[in-house]
Amino acid sequence: MADPSIVQRPAVEPAEPPAPPGPRPSLRRDVSLPALLAGLVCIAVSFSGPLVVVLAAAAAGHLDQARTASWIWAVSIGSGLTCLLLSWWTRTPVITAWSTPGAALLVGSLGAYPYRDAVGAFLLSSAVVALFGVTGLFGRLIRAIPAGIVNAMLAGILFTFGAGIFTELRGAPVLVLGCFAAFLLAKRLVPRYAVPIALLAGAVLAAATVGLPLNLGAGGPTVPVLTVPGFSWAAAVGLALPLTIVALASQNAPGLGIMRASGYRPDDRLLIGATGGLSVLLAPFGSPGVNLAAITAAICTSPESHPDPRRRYIAGMSAGVLYLVVGSFGGVLVSLFTGLPHALIAVIAGVALLASFQGSLAAALGDEKGRDAAVVTFLATASGMSLFGIGAAFWGLLLGLATHLLLHARRRA
Repeated sequence: MADPSIVQRPAVEPAEPPAPPGPRPSLRRDVSLPALLAGLVCIAVSFSGPLVVVLAAAAAGHLDQARTASWIWAVSIGSGLTCLLLSWWTRTPVITAWSTPGAALLVGSLGAYPYRDAVGAFLLSSAVVALFGVTGLFGRLIRAIPAGIVNAMLAGILFTFGAGIFTELRGAPVLVLGCFAAFLLAKRLVPRYAVPIALLAGAVLAAATVGLPLNLGAGGPTVPVLTVPGFSWAAAVGLALPLTIVALASQNAPGLGIMRASGYRPDDRLLIGATGGLSVLLAPFGSPGVNLAAITAAICTSPESHPDPRRRYIAGMSAGVLYLVVGSFGGVLVSLFTGLPHALIAVIAGVALLASFQGSLAAALGDEKGRDAAVVTFLATASGMSLFGIGAAFWGLLLGLATHLLLHARRRA
């Protein structure tokens, strides 16, 4: 019998008949090169872009080098453990990461509070997120949202990454066009290995054109720094409250939506409860929280990681192992990821997400009655707007729901 946590084919491929029940999952049989490399692309995207926001937040909080390294260690270890263990336990590609919108929020506010109070706010926020998860309240709210709106939100999130393939043309035309051409050619001849071939071609072209620095840095394993949490009402209201809203609205909601849009039925109590609980343990080491990922999750849940959705959990486990390696040896490897050419990361992330984008967009517009709400959700999410420190994914979801309710209420009347 197939694993009950997975539907037989992703919802983004409705034209295909359901796959027959497969054999019981086996790590040895299920391991594949595309899934392993999907985890690598996931890590490259995480450490080449969002990590810069974390470093900016650490600088805004006047953290020394040891505490900054501890912060990176905490979020990397937290992401690695949850990716690895939850993907293995559920046999679904569970991708977690630190909150980029949360780090962006800290850039402007972390320096206003003593670091001990900030750590206390991290702990409080993580505890509230875990509570929302284990009680099932958050999951019930998310399940009430129409599928078309969720798919439109996903398409809006992925739009920027797809467009990023072409916005990088001005700075590195040979790299971008060559990498994209390699992807399309491989897509026609060996579609299962299209993204790995594009990554290899992109690395060669980057080395020949814009340069491919392989700076491994120096130093041994990262030594985490323990900070005893302090508590203050100012930090609770100014840090813990907005961090909680951002974690739930801008990270966990899109994260669950991406998994459902890819055909999975995630256990929201387990996933949000586990990430929130581990974040509580890691808060004294500087972690603002580990959440379900959105963008990188789409890489590992897409057909590019493996045609069979039952075998994509290997991509989640691959990402988890790499997170643990990078977190444990941050001084050696973090500089490697942050030094990769931006154009290379942009084009690889874009081609890796093309299948998810086209599938989610088709599913969002498939229901004619819900098309208006889906379009509003897509446009608001793709706009990249931010209000009150909360990202566009939440506002797209909110505006789409408002449109849906307004139009349906009018039709009933």
